[in-house]
Amino acid sequence: MSSADPGLQRLPKPHAQTVLVVENEIFVRCAVGDYLRTCGMHVIEAANAVEAIRVLASGTDIDLVFSDVQMPGFVDGIGLAQWVALEHPSIKLILTAGPAERGWASAGCIVLPKPYDHHDLEAKIRQLLGQRAETRVRAVP
Repeated sequence: MSSADPGLQRLPKPHAQTVLVVENEIFVRCAVGDYLRTCGMHVIEAANAVEAIRVLASGTDIDLVFSDVQMPGFVDGIGLAQWVALEHPSIKLILTAGPAERGWASAGCIVLPKPYDHHDLEAKIRQLLGQRAETRVRAVP
């Protein structure tokens, strides 16, 4: 059967999950975003909670929010998580926190301790979104 055969059914490509990464440290945000993109995820970045709320309120389809707890401004990661839980309860949440902030957690929100490994973050995201981890070949140094 050739690819031009009208009887050939093409399966749709799987939908890339969309992750909103909220982090005020630009180098951390870019590194996390780039890594998740290499994992096949669609990533939107926000520099703070207010920017993240604007993205979420715009109607953009977001599957999961990954946010630092400690951020400057009048809304931190905890406030963002509370807003998401009220306004968009279907969106999954992962917060990352240093030792001083780890005591906060709520139902449906995972707290990933700092420092975290990008592979651990990917595994947590896939676990929450019900996906299998992609197999990647890693170069040996």
